Amino acid sequence: MPANPDDSPGFLLWHVTLRWQRDIAAALAPLDLTHVQFVLLATTWWLNSRGGEPNQLSVAVQAGTDVKMTSQVLRKLEAKALLVREVDPTDTRARRLRVTERGADLAQRAIAAVEQVDAEFFRAVPDPAGLLTTLHQLARRDDRGETTR
Repeated sequence: MPANPDDSPGFLLWHVTLRWQRDIAAALAPLDLTHVQFVLLATTWWLNSRGGEPNQLSVAVQAGTDVKMTSQVLRKLEAKALLVREVDPTDTRARRLRVTERGADLAQRAIAAVEQVDAEFFRAVPDPAGLLTTLHQLARRDDRGETTR
């Protein structure tokens, strides 16, 4: 156990994450998107742009978000006319998602804004490729600490 909280990687990660989230929220505010709305809109746009017609579950899995929360946020994005949720003809319980033209435009502008924040925020990282490798490894760990995917 570290003698000082500043020697705890988890504590530092918490603070770094909070600072990064504040920067992202500030970049997305003029676009009238929350961070979660951005992630789900951008994920849906990305899947659509690769020829996919994702359903809510596949968007949640790709984004790493809770399925129920994803459904609620997607409804809000639909109310903003940024995407359309249509009944899946092969499974009437599922909803297929398609980003509208307005949603696609906003997704691309929001991605550019977030990428700009990331570039500035991580500018001081001496080994960006090494950081990405480490983040990939940590993101692929399951609840038992074993690597998945």
